[in-house]
Amino acid sequence: MTHSFQFNIEQPDVGQRLDEFFASRFGSLSRMRIANLIGAGACLVNGAVGRAGYRIIKGDSVEVSFDDGAPTAMSPEPIPLEVIHEDDHVIVVVKPAGMLVHPTMSVKTGTLANALAYHLNREFYSSSGFRVPGSGFERAPANHHLDPNFELETRNPELWTPVHGQPHSLKRPGMVHRLDRATSGLIVIAKTLRALSVLSRHFRKRLVEKRYLALVHGNVEEEIGSVRAPIGRDADQRPRWRVMEGGKSAETRFKVLERMGRATLLELEPVTGRTNQLRIHCAHIGHPIIGDELHGNCGFRIAACEFEETSFRVEERHSEIGNSRSAIRLCLHASSLAFHHPAGGEWMEFTSPLPADIVETVESYGGR
Repeated sequence: MTHSFQFNIEQPDVGQRLDEFFASRFGSLSRMRIANLIGAGACLVNGAVGRAGYRIIKGDSVEVSFDDGAPTAMSPEPIPLEVIHEDDHVIVVVKPAGMLVHPTMSVKTGTLANALAYHLNREFYSSSGFRVPGSGFERAPANHHLDPNFELETRNPELWTPVHGQPHSLKRPGMVHRLDRATSGLIVIAKTLRALSVLSRHFRKRLVEKRYLALVHGNVEEEIGSVRAPIGRDADQRPRWRVMEGGKSAETRFKVLERMGRATLLELEPVTGRTNQLRIHCAHIGHPIIGDELHGNCGFRIAACEFEETSFRVEERHSEIGNSRSAIRLCLHASSLAFHHPAGGEWMEFTSPLPADIVETVESYGGR
């Protein structure tokens, strides 16, 4: 179904770029889709095809038409979040294991981005009279008064009637860094473009401190140490990301927190930020992270991994644990995060204890 919208530009909107105007009005449309719509000629200004960089002026008549689309990363979903800290500039949450940070080609809902798209705009959805159960919007009861100053683009446009008034900019979560789907722990998200820019620069300059807790197989003898091994991508092998000649330099520091004979609890510090770096480096030194079915199958040196011949589950290989549940979950948790606040500059530190499921695994090895 094709839906058309028309806006008469008033003073509060004057000076915005056309693409920025549409982004503020249609918060669940991705920037890429807005760019594609403008490029395809679906956005008109005073009857003529608009340009993304056009600065709108008072009195302009702006129109856009688009079809119903698949859910996007900005489709809000009321997924509960464990919020550690939130202010006008950033939000720090604990991502649970099993949740993607961003959508993929096959997974469009249930991600941290979806949860944040709702959380950051919950007051708007509440005041506008819309509920957001699951992945779609629903109209409020008939006797609810819809504030005429709000507008809302939805994936179910037939359920509501757009009302034109003062604009309300839906906040978009700015993802500064990521965690693997199987990894739990702390992650900071920017709430403003400036915060996103500042934090991104701090991550690039390695001004952000991150620590992870990992339960690995075997007895790590060194109290402290560092793994320096280049990581690259080989499209013809499984796993694709691995230690390899010609890869990008990568370094991980580690410290032993507790030894349990058959397992060791480590604190890990990624000096660099390569894909799957902690998992790859632990496996490379012969101590794969418990529950890592991708790299844990590689025996000792990951370079010797023959994935196709060892595709069995990790808990089957390490059946001496005596508890099949203990190796199902990747035992890796982002436990500490510290950074300079992007607005005030003050140093902020956050911690998150090991989740109960990893604690249970540690105890199954006789730890804690």
